[in-house]
Amino acid sequence: MSLDKPSVGVTSFECAAKVMETIPLLMRFIRADMRTHSADSLSIPQLRSLAFLKRNPGASLSEVAEHLGVTCATASTTIERLVQRNLVQRTDNPQERRRVVLNLTQEGKLLLEQSQEKTRAHIADILESLTPEQVSQIEEGLALLKNVFEQTEVKKAP
Repeated sequence: MSLDKPSVGVTSFECAAKVMETIPLLMRFIRADMRTHSADSLSIPQLRSLAFLKRNPGASLSEVAEHLGVTCATASTTIERLVQRNLVQRTDNPQERRRVVLNLTQEGKLLLEQSQEKTRAHIADILESLTPEQVSQIEEGLALLKNVFEQTEVKKAP
């Protein structure tokens, strides 16, 4: 495995280019790996929907559609399949009659957690080839990126 050496004195623009080059590569790996660990052979949009609902319990169908980058009709089909498999529960919102509230079922939470744990273990195996210092550098860089981009998140009003 060849390792790219970090550049000294890199500009924020050059760093942004490296982020845009690296994150999609990592996400493709995670998605493919989670798909192989999904015992129920869930699609990537189904796995992404489960992960979104884990982070956003009580989300609406339109919020899931926005997250997936698809129409509400497409998201509805995805969610319907998850409801039929007892992975997602769909309930009416008592305050807004036309709004549906989506939550993971216990089975949905368990399936997602198992898939994520297997992928975490696979990533850990890959990182084993690095030195402790390199692992620490990756962890520090990711923590910094997370802190920077958490500030860009639009927080929903409760």
